[in-house]
Amino acid sequence: MREVIIAKSAGFCFGVKRAVDTVYEQVNNKDDKTKVFTFGPIIHNEEVVNDLASKGVDILEDEDSLDRLSQNKENDVTYKIVIRSHGVGKVVYDKIKEAGFELIDATCPFVKKIHNIVDEESKDGKTVIITGDENHPEVQGIIGWCNNEPIIIDSINKAAECAEKLQGELVLVSQTTFNNRKFKDLVEFFEKKDYNIRVYSTICNATEVRQKDADKLASEVDAMIVIGGKHSSNTQKLYEISKKQCKNTYYIQTLVDLDLTVIESAKRVGITAGASTPNNIIKEVHDSMSELSFEELLKQSEENENKIRTGSVVEGKIIGVKPDEIIVDIQYKSDGIITRNEYSNTPNLDLTTVAKVGDPITVKVIKTNDGEGQVLLSYKRVAAEKAYEKLEESFNNEEVIKGKVTEVREGGLSVTVDECKVFIPASLVSDTFEKNLDKYMDQEIEFVLTEFNPKKRRVIGNRKKIVSAAKAEASKKLFDSIKVGDVVEGVVKNVTPFGAFVDLGGADGLLHISEMSWGRIDDPKSVVKVGETVKAFIKEINGDKIALSLKFDDTNPWLNASEKYAIGNVVTGKIARMTAFGAFVELEQGVDALLHVSQISTEHVEKPEDVFKIGQEITAKIVDFKEADKKISLSIKALNNDSAKDEDADEAVADEAENTEE
Repeated sequence: MREVIIAKSAGFCFGVKRAVDTVYEQVNNKDDKTKVFTFGPIIHNEEVVNDLASKGVDILEDEDSLDRLSQNKENDVTYKIVIRSHGVGKVVYDKIKEAGFELIDATCPFVKKIHNIVDEESKDGKTVIITGDENHPEVQGIIGWCNNEPIIIDSINKAAECAEKLQGELVLVSQTTFNNRKFKDLVEFFEKKDYNIRVYSTICNATEVRQKDADKLASEVDAMIVIGGKHSSNTQKLYEISKKQCKNTYYIQTLVDLDLTVIESAKRVGITAGASTPNNIIKEVHDSMSELSFEELLKQSEENENKIRTGSVVEGKIIGVKPDEIIVDIQYKSDGIITRNEYSNTPNLDLTTVAKVGDPITVKVIKTNDGEGQVLLSYKRVAAEKAYEKLEESFNNEEVIKGKVTEVREGGLSVTVDECKVFIPASLVSDTFEKNLDKYMDQEIEFVLTEFNPKKRRVIGNRKKIVSAAKAEASKKLFDSIKVGDVVEGVVKNVTPFGAFVDLGGADGLLHISEMSWGRIDDPKSVVKVGETVKAFIKEINGDKIALSLKFDDTNPWLNASEKYAIGNVVTGKIARMTAFGAFVELEQGVDALLHVSQISTEHVEKPEDVFKIGQEITAKIVDFKEADKKISLSIKALNNDSAKDEDADEAVADEAENTEE
């Protein structure tokens, strides 16, 4: 029994089918006063072209034919000119419009995209490089949209020959049916030469997939049949690809060209067909070799197609990955496309970093035809639906959820959880209101759901509840483990004029300004800063309030004060502040002494400011010391009197010595 396998992507591609259907639609709807023409053969298939000719469709081979038709047109006849799927140059469009003919554009959308690229890029003076056959009508049409002279290449050798012309800014496009491997080799050639070039990957996805299908099928069969018009570029490439994998590869246009004797010994036969090959020709070839009729295969295909409808969820396999799209085999006449936006909500995600060829994938059908013959799929919508189920379960069970903040909005945070969006209002972000939420951007946070309405896509999160619960637990743990006198470490959270609040990891402790130093502090910011780690001891615990102190006993300057500041000692200090009755002198941090105004000088002093300035260093004698009250009194006058007595004593001794000598 012989097995005959038809390549999944054999036959009409979207662009060709669209063009052929367009012409047949015009033929079926025309009246006796309407004539339908195609500019060039609508596709490269004689069977189709001959059938259209039998229905009255004429071909305008070139611009001269168009000019002659314009000169000989009949006034009471409507002329409709259908642009072939390969496309034409801009001048043809202009001539059709100038002649007053009705223009019907059946150019393949993929080809039209290339026209737009070269038109825009060449306007800026860039040199356009086209990879392809310069005699192919598609390439001729692309040339017709260039605003300067393009360079046509089909091999690395040809590219090397054109090296001198490749200067300035370059743009590279490709004929849609060009061999994908050759194109990649040429791109690599230009990249190694370090040209200033922008590459547009314009090989038709259907062409690329068709070539991959043919390559794979040819490697698995004993004989390979390639069906297509003799002038079809894409069919010729299918033949070349298949021939490399299977020596018994045969190129035919119709069943008439097939010698069945060459496949008599083949147990497995593969069939592929060019983009311009109608189903009826594939059917004839298939039925001549297979016990399973084409109708049965078609029925199987239709049954599969019924599974591919908008909204359906299907299993597929990744067969191609680009930075901005993923190609998926969904066992359908066309492959599916997942765009970057339909894969993830992550901006500018490079899909090659998250997906690879061969991976299975579950997707949702968004459109069975995106306008270019491809099935538009979504991965993130399937992921989102699964995520919504998980979110609903978490909502019902009041479970804690983790998500990444992907947007900071005016009213709160937008958090992504497995492609689902959860909104956390600003009032529910923390247990204290935070005006600026930017610090949460790109952070993974925990929260619970307080509202869940998937129909309205309204899912509200609450982080405040998590933060409050965590703080309560940490607070309990802290208070259970501390007591008065314990030395603790914390981070300065806030500094006020009266002190600083220190986060102890469960509660805040107040470090009052009076407890920051043994000395006098005017501004707490001169001692501590926000974010700084400080070590303090617990002075008092009153309910949930904790009082801290930096005044450790071993640093108390009054410990040895009775010796250092005994009455009669002479000391040096700085004027710290002044009052009407005297000046306070800082002897060391935490130890101030009073210099009464009456003790400043033997002469009358009205007020301390008349003699001193803040910060001025002075030397005085301790005349009083009261340790219990921590009071020390100074006197410069007493010090001066002592000096005067010493001088008088010195003079008396000198006089006595002088008299003795006499």
